[in-house]
Amino acid sequence: MLLRITRLSPSVDLPAPATGGAAGFDLAAAEEVEIPARGIRLVGTGLVIAVPTGYFLGIFARSSTPLKRGLMVANGVGVVDADYCGPGDEIKVQVLNITDHPVVVRQGDRIAQGIVLPAPAVQWQEVTEIRTPTRGGFGSTG
Repeated sequence: MLLRITRLSPSVDLPAPATGGAAGFDLAAAEEVEIPARGIRLVGTGLVIAVPTGYFLGIFARSSTPLKRGLMVANGVGVVDADYCGPGDEIKVQVLNITDHPVVVRQGDRIAQGIVLPAPAVQWQEVTEIRTPTRGGFGSTG
């Protein structure tokens, strides 16, 4: 898949997968940001990415970041829509510091990973009842 991308600064590296078999590509901080203890900050990547219509860019945590840095993607998964690609629509990551001390993210630190996924257009068909047996509700499988 070929994506259009703009760097908002020449000092920002283009994202790249960490290995040849990686599902996603790493997203790095474009500037230094201090995330206070138990706080949330937006960390800019310095990138505008045009995702094709029918897809979205999912922003996920890197597996090592919570363990090594005490940082998580604050909203679980970031969703970047295909139409969020104007000249000022920088990809930013909400970062949550789960530690009891401030954590500094420096320019170039990999803070999340992006994965382009399908986003089918949904239409609703309202019905009076869905005739599938009830499974027992939330938590019913243990």
